[in-house]
Amino acid sequence: MDRFFAIVNPAAGGGRSAKLAGPALARLREKGLKIDVHRFDRPGHAVQLAREAYEQGYRRFLAVGGDGTAHEILNGVLARHTAIQRVALGFLPLGTGNSFLRDFTKDGAAASMQALLEGRTRTVDLLRLTHASGEIYSFNLLSMGFTADVAALTNRMFKPFGDLGYLFGVFVRVVQLRRRSVALRCDDDAEWDEGPSLFLTFNNSKYTAERCSLRRTPNPTDGLIEFVRWGPIGRLGLLRTLPRTLRRLSYQTFRWLRAARCATSNSKRRRPWTS
Repeated sequence: MDRFFAIVNPAAGGGRSAKLAGPALARLREKGLKIDVHRFDRPGHAVQLAREAYEQGYRRFLAVGGDGTAHEILNGVLARHTAIQRVALGFLPLGTGNSFLRDFTKDGAAASMQALLEGRTRTVDLLRLTHASGEIYSFNLLSMGFTADVAALTNRMFKPFGDLGYLFGVFVRVVQLRRRSVALRCDDDAEWDEGPSLFLTFNNSKYTAERCSLRRTPNPTDGLIEFVRWGPIGRLGLLRTLPRTLRRLSYQTFRWLRAARCATSNSKRRRPWTS
């Protein structure tokens, strides 16, 4: 099927997507693209829509919103399907966070429109996390610990505040700081590294947020995971390093490694793999 299945998140970008999606999609249609448009109105709905669309024969998808919209489409297509045919996922970046596209262009919206009109595609790697309840796929990053706690709290309580909301989430989680011991093993490692850490993040993208980037540059097409592990740190030390960390994650602060396959666990019985 040569039609695009577009999923629009009208709440993305603080409502900006609802205003801009219609004209943007109309322009693509005027240029000859065949697009079927569907909106989602609750978390997880895009997963369901994408899964049903794939089963109906769609192989070209369009995420109209932010990284969260694309993430749901990706998991709707890949999760629970054993034999997946190659799919194309396009972006109309109208959300709060559109970090992944910044690996390829500084002019996200215009560049995406042009690529769609010209039919240009490129192959990228995906991260796959296998856990006790199933699988999660990501095109940019997966994280555990402090950074995941901040993201979950921000999305639940502070999303309408944009960048300021993320800072609210950071400071709340600093107050509630929890230290974890997470076992880690990569590729052919014989032993588990069970040292304590503030967080683990597995990256396929240089950018972890709209204005936060990694000093080293992961290659989203090399088949390898770039990951960082930040060791234990107290509240005072964390607050002292936050301004610099939020601007750019320094590899001098973290243990930085590359691998094709990693396992993490906070239990000796469960050791899921990220690949």
